Amino acid sequence: MGTGVDVGAWQRYLNELPDKALQLGGRVVLAFVVFLIGMQFIRLIRNIIKKALRRGNAEKGLIQFLDSLIKIVLYLILFATIARGFGLDATSIAALIGTVGVAVGLAVQGSLSNLAGGVLIILLKPFKVGDFIIEDRFGNEGIVDEIDLIYTKLRTPDNREIILPNGTLANASMTNVTANPTRRLDIRLTVSADTDISKAKVVLKEVLENETAILKDKDYFVYVDELIYGGIILGVRCWLNSADLIPTRWRLNENIKIALDNAGITLPVAALPVLRL
Repeated sequence: MGTGVDVGAWQRYLNELPDKALQLGGRVVLAFVVFLIGMQFIRLIRNIIKKALRRGNAEKGLIQFLDSLIKIVLYLILFATIARGFGLDATSIAALIGTVGVAVGLAVQGSLSNLAGGVLIILLKPFKVGDFIIEDRFGNEGIVDEIDLIYTKLRTPDNREIILPNGTLANASMTNVTANPTRRLDIRLTVSADTDISKAKVVLKEVLENETAILKDKDYFVYVDELIYGGIILGVRCWLNSADLIPTRWRLNENIKIALDNAGITLPVAALPVLRL
């Protein structure tokens, strides 16, 4: 009648619609099942690789980094497999991944620099999981808990979690406090100007002798560091295992004060010991 509507084609479309909907629903269900099975398979592969790396005595940070990388790659393969089930061929999938990759790359340039930083950290190993580091740019510090693709996680002494971009760590200076097994501890304290220096040195040396955490095979001694108006600055120097530094520092600080009080040696007002890490 001049309406331009093909009634027969429209009727055929309506007749075929239930079958097409059923086929699409079947594909969706199958894709969901494949996704669930793929998740379990990916988890199994990751566990196998992590166990193999642990048996090979690989560093914990390397294991975490490779695990994150393998997880991403395997999930990309899984999604590509599911996409093929919906009729997309390998060329279309590759083109789609390429397009998405370019778009994502432009949107997350900072993340890519963090990824590159993570690779550098794994290769050059300025620190590893378990090290205590101080990031010099912003002063963040803590024990390295995890080295991921993009971020490194630190745990502070008061149990807070700090997440730092790998790009920041790779491009800034830092201090690895626990890189070496031993560290030197210096304590400076001011005593009154009329103090018997020889007596004070004997008292402080006895404190060092009684401290079991001090490494006695390394030099430990007391010295006159500086003469100032109204007082004398004495120095105490010793070596400790890195893990013992903080508790020993606190203990020595207390024991020095007690020993000086018992010996009748006074500290000038506002002249408390200064401890250097």
